[in-house]
Amino acid sequence: MLFHLTPLDAWLEHPDRPYATASLALEGFIHCSADEEQALAVANARFAGARGPLMVLLVEEGLLDAPVRWEQARDGGMHPHVYGPVNRAAVVGMLEARRDTEGRWATLAVWS
Repeated sequence: MLFHLTPLDAWLEHPDRPYATASLALEGFIHCSADEEQALAVANARFAGARGPLMVLLVEEGLLDAPVRWEQARDGGMHPHVYGPVNRAAVVGMLEARRDTEGRWATLAVWS
């Protein structure tokens, strides 16, 4: 399972098309995380000032039309990168990132 962080508005923007991010156009891939711990670390590093709901798309790697490469990121960890848009059928669930009392992204909860 791959974890992809996105503001809710970005996920909802074009529901009739495969999901794509600015990084796909700029870097050639969509950033993902390997697990909950890595996703929360990325959320705190990249989305600390985010407003509105921050979601984690649960992407089933085997259902993706685009290839996935596991590559070393700047933090030294191995991160999955999706080299193409994410077909929506590969998104099998969605979690909401929640902040703790100090404002850090601390947990992931089922979004309803």
